[in-house]
Amino acid sequence: MIKSLPAAVANPKPAKNSSRTPLFEKMMVFLIIINYGLVIFDYFYTELRDIYLQYLPGITKIYDPVKGIQPHRMTAEYLETVDQLTSQLTSNSNPAIIQATLADLSQQSQTMIDENPFAIAGKTGTLEQIKNRVRSHVPNPENSAKTAFAIFWSASHLQQQGWSSEIAWFNQKIRPLIASNYYRGFNERGKPINYFWLVDLPFNIIFLLEFLGRTYTISRRHSGVTWKTAMLWRFYDILLFLPAWRFSRIIPLIIRLDASKMFSFQPIQKQIGNYIISSFATELTEIVVIQIIDYMQSAIKSGEISRRIFNLQKRDYIDINNINEIEVIVTRLITVIISQVLPQLKPDIQNLLQYSLNNLLRDTPAYQNLQNIPGINLLVNQLLEQLISQFSLMATAGPDQAYQSLKPAIEAPMTSKLSNQLVTKFSRLLGQELQSEDTLKEIQNLLCTLLEEVKINYVMRVEPTDIDKILEETRILQSQAKNQF
Repeated sequence: MIKSLPAAVANPKPAKNSSRTPLFEKMMVFLIIINYGLVIFDYFYTELRDIYLQYLPGITKIYDPVKGIQPHRMTAEYLETVDQLTSQLTSNSNPAIIQATLADLSQQSQTMIDENPFAIAGKTGTLEQIKNRVRSHVPNPENSAKTAFAIFWSASHLQQQGWSSEIAWFNQKIRPLIASNYYRGFNERGKPINYFWLVDLPFNIIFLLEFLGRTYTISRRHSGVTWKTAMLWRFYDILLFLPAWRFSRIIPLIIRLDASKMFSFQPIQKQIGNYIISSFATELTEIVVIQIIDYMQSAIKSGEISRRIFNLQKRDYIDINNINEIEVIVTRLITVIISQVLPQLKPDIQNLLQYSLNNLLRDTPAYQNLQNIPGINLLVNQLLEQLISQFSLMATAGPDQAYQSLKPAIEAPMTSKLSNQLVTKFSRLLGQELQSEDTLKEIQNLLCTLLEEVKINYVMRVEPTDIDKILEETRILQSQAKNQF
């Protein structure tokens, strides 16, 4: 087993007594940068060769042999014949010789169009560009590139247009396109020849020796660390001297740049982290929530939830403390309400009942009749009996008639005001009592224990769900939500 990575190896930094990066580390970083630059240059060389050929032809002379590129015989011979014609025209050679050269160029043009020597270099588009330019320069009824070339390389055309101007046009518009063509051979594996490994080999040797020396030094500096373990700690450096996957050398390059403090990647890491979080957090949350809801729906439909809530003695339910937390919490709340909250609300309850009864008595026929009789206070008992009888008749007459009789007292403004005051005070007193240290601590402990039992009995029993099904359900819900808005 690989031991934990020492801080000095995981995050190689300069010694504390020096704020500068060691010169050797800087040299290695610059060497890796140069090597990686060559890797990129080699990879895109063929795509950018036309640009190098036009503006930096010296690069193509040096690097073409590395890529196994050599001039194509057909196009090279074509340009040599054009140079030969230019020399003949300049030296006023025998017209018969010039005519033979023109006929040769015309024939080579036909062959170039028929055989397409540009195809092997993947430059068929260049041939099409040549044909279009010649057709535009030498109009002909057939609009044929072959006919246009035949006319262009004719003595009559050159005499009429002026051979110097026509040769100059060819050298400016056509020669660069033909010169960009090349031939590249293939190796025994059927891949294009590439000798970049010879350019890369010296760097590979340096990186290999540096890797062996660095890991050996690490194994000697840290007791109990073998050379093999040190190599595993620095496994990313192996990419520097592997002949394949050269683009992966960006990994050790980034690590070296960050470790040497030559470039800080923390802002980039932060942006990448934010992007990943913003991209996946919402969808992941939706998937988790949907899976939980699906499980709860299934558990409710099957009756599992009700059985486990109201029949906790089942064998498959795990009870941590042998206490029904829901029952204890409800009992505790009722006890607090009855013993501590309601006594404090007694004056408010009496005021509400007194006002409601007064309104109710005032509206009863018995009370209104007794108001005209002297000594009404002596008949309180009789009035109460009549009031009880009146309530009995109201109850037996049906709930609708009872509600209509009580409606004026219930809807009175003062009754509403007293009721609101009673509810507000009840909520405030209940909150104060529940926040007392003993009550709050007891409820918190019970809730934590209840959540632990829920986690053990429900969450941990959730079976793995088909992720494709969950994703499809998520997409359907997202689509429905978008349609609503």
